[in-house]
Amino acid sequence: MSELVNVKIDGKPYQFEKGTTILKACKSIGIEIPTLCYLEGIAEEGSCGMCVVEVKGSRTLQRACITEVTEGMEITTNSDLIYEARKMNLELALAHHPLDCMTCDKDGDCVLQDLAYQFGIKKSQFLDEKDAFVYEKETPWDKNPFIQFDPQKCILCRRCVDACENQAIVEAIAIAMRGYKSIVSTPFNLPLEETNCQFCAECVQACPTAALIEKPRIGKGKIFNFEKTDTICAYCGVGCNLTIFKDKNNNLVMARGVDREPNKGRLCVKGRYGYEYVNSSERLTTPLIKENGVFRAATWEEALDYTAKRLLEIKDKYGPDAIGVLGSARCTNEDNYVVQKFARAVIGTNNIDHCARLCHASTISGLGKALGAGAATNPIDDIKNADVMFVIGSNTTETHPVIAQFIKENKKKKGAKLIVCDPRNIDLAKYADIFIQHYPGTDVALLNGMMKVIVDKGLIDKEFIENHTEGFENLLKVLDKYDLDKVSEITGVDKKLIETAAITYAKGPNSMIFYTMGITQHHVGVDNVLSIANLALITGHIGKEGNGIDPLRGQANVQGACDVGALPDVYTGYQKVTEENVRKKFEEFWKVKLPENIGYAVSQFGDLALEGKLKAVYAMGENPLVTEADVRHVKEGFEKLEFLAVQDIFLSETAQIADVVFPAKASYEKFGTFTNTERRVQLLNPGRTPHPNVKDDWQIVCEVATRMGYPMHYRDAEEIWEEIRELTPSLKGITYKRLKENSLLWPCPDENHPGTRILHYGGNFKRPNGKALISAVEFEPPVEVPDSEYPFILTTGRILFHYHSRNETRRVKVLESFVPENFVEINPEDAEKLNIKDGDKVKVKTRRGEIVVKAKVSTKPKKGVVFVSFHFSEANANILTINAIDPIARIPEFKACGCAIEKI
Repeated sequence: MSELVNVKIDGKPYQFEKGTTILKACKSIGIEIPTLCYLEGIAEEGSCGMCVVEVKGSRTLQRACITEVTEGMEITTNSDLIYEARKMNLELALAHHPLDCMTCDKDGDCVLQDLAYQFGIKKSQFLDEKDAFVYEKETPWDKNPFIQFDPQKCILCRRCVDACENQAIVEAIAIAMRGYKSIVSTPFNLPLEETNCQFCAECVQACPTAALIEKPRIGKGKIFNFEKTDTICAYCGVGCNLTIFKDKNNNLVMARGVDREPNKGRLCVKGRYGYEYVNSSERLTTPLIKENGVFRAATWEEALDYTAKRLLEIKDKYGPDAIGVLGSARCTNEDNYVVQKFARAVIGTNNIDHCARLCHASTISGLGKALGAGAATNPIDDIKNADVMFVIGSNTTETHPVIAQFIKENKKKKGAKLIVCDPRNIDLAKYADIFIQHYPGTDVALLNGMMKVIVDKGLIDKEFIENHTEGFENLLKVLDKYDLDKVSEITGVDKKLIETAAITYAKGPNSMIFYTMGITQHHVGVDNVLSIANLALITGHIGKEGNGIDPLRGQANVQGACDVGALPDVYTGYQKVTEENVRKKFEEFWKVKLPENIGYAVSQFGDLALEGKLKAVYAMGENPLVTEADVRHVKEGFEKLEFLAVQDIFLSETAQIADVVFPAKASYEKFGTFTNTERRVQLLNPGRTPHPNVKDDWQIVCEVATRMGYPMHYRDAEEIWEEIRELTPSLKGITYKRLKENSLLWPCPDENHPGTRILHYGGNFKRPNGKALISAVEFEPPVEVPDSEYPFILTTGRILFHYHSRNETRRVKVLESFVPENFVEINPEDAEKLNIKDGDKVKVKTRRGEIVVKAKVSTKPKKGVVFVSFHFSEANANILTINAIDPIARIPEFKACGCAIEKI
């Protein structure tokens, strides 16, 4: 139990935990003390002096934000002396600050302005306009499209510096110069884009004045004229809480991080600026029907009737399995539930899938087989409890920036060890204690090598293995083949490095694993995931705080879309379509006979269309003509379809070849729920009023279903969620009423349940015998390995400033202007041999096609490896990638194929 101390505040006795600051103590009893430089957990230096109080026996006033309460302390929070001191300190802060509030974009959202009003200061007595130091207008901050810095408005409170250092964990800025010439600056006065700044704008959010402001916000109006809404970020799977601001013209103009789980006030560059696509003039606002190869505007009734008619004709002629349906991780749980119900109950097929097939299908299959649940075992907040963080196949800083911040924070503040394994020298590698740069597609060999070290050195958890697992003996037989010399040769990694990583992870004592598509996007993706599970299981690093496996989901609702059954083999909550009792439950609820066979995956749609087995596709929010492997082949298949219907917010590449296009609401215009990467279900609220002629995705699907003879009617998203709860044991206890109070992690079996932070707690696994399965996995090389014609290994992935197929981010001006085109990263040694210089135009070729891009000579990729991002349809990496499919998860091998580079 914490030690308590007795304190008097303004003459009244109180007790507080030892170590509590005066500021926090006063706040807890309802006494507000003014602050300017202080941000809890971020900026706690006490530099501004606004929070001073009197402490009996002390000769000087004490700063409440950094002074801890002690036994017998007597504190006065309000007196003439305190008031005058605070006013004096505030006037010092205002000494160089211009009095231009009337024309300032920060007006109404300025801490300095509020305090000046509170203390009645119209002009600082220390302001000498004649001799005032005037900063140069040109600063390193002003050259980028994201952040404007006005040094004249800076009061040197250091909040921006501390936010960059302690929240973003980047340290791109600091205080330069001395005395009255002091200024916030970058190293060597470099432009921000030449530092390691990631433009998360935590510095902007921390700034109490208008010294720092988001450039896109400038001139959009005063904050008191904005309408604000709390909702969930529409981009990656972190699921950041944000406040979105709307102006009088119904345009979104600003975003702020909200201080609650999972992001705790943080945002990345896309969360901060990426809302702008919702305002775009390119938004679809009317249904379209294609006639003679050209779209024409149509009424809703006409487009819905036509779609229902064509789908019924194809179903009657070819059977229900001739139709494929796509959900989307960019749509809500409610949208995805309705669309998978539409596929099964209306069309009569299990051919329902979505983009999880292209990112974490291997996770669902692999962790499902090993542990009984294909989801993250631990919450994001549990990162702080890990002593060792093992990141493999995840460029976390660019794919899940806020999680990367928590990883770096745990290392910086608590000294946790960081192991990073990746074919590229990614940002997170700079912070790593151990960096392993292995060849793409050699993960099983690497992990088997690590496990052999752990076994040989007696670092396994024998008790955990005996009591909570099965299959260990079979693994031992396989591991005998993976001596470190062999593993080093396969992976291209020094064996001593592999040994050190293995020992560090095994000894922990608390170790967590994080991975993304560098693990899953292989023709052996399931094997990769099983190997990760094996590593955690033989060391006992699972089922408790600070120990577990976190597959980081790529899109805002990719976890949720899987949870509610937008997959070809399961209904909601991963209830299998092949189990008769499960199928009967859904048949009784939906009042229809359901198909028994597992459906087709989206990765098969192109081939099936070319073979004539698939005749129609109904796509909700997906863009497979950019995202699928060997995309030219897929496009040939989709163009052969007899009917293609798409509902989306823009005329995507897939929508352009459709027969019918429906205009849908964007995420920032919806009610509903998203489920993030840690299984956290969260409520969305609409931040702007949608165009009157667009509809919710679920509503469009329901209207097509009703016209096809199966009435589907819901009042709103909550009624859909109630149906999901009724059918899904793991979501049963999560109600909208509860979510309005706080988000919840599934499984949550009843309304009194708090939600489950840690899966498999105490070694209780969701498999039939309660034990986890350890699988003996052999290494298989990538389908294509380098040869004389294609001597390089091509790998693909995300970049920080764009998202998925760029359907949204190309409509965000600051993101598009900052990274307007694709590129290929080439190792300097490889570039020198090919006589390629940075910025040269090059041709990247594989056996499937070629693209022309600029070369970026970089030390990031390992020698012999080249990297291309997958966001750009204009130079689409998926023209190059191979559609070699994992036999279980049916996920393509995006991360490794042979390629050649040719200078143009």
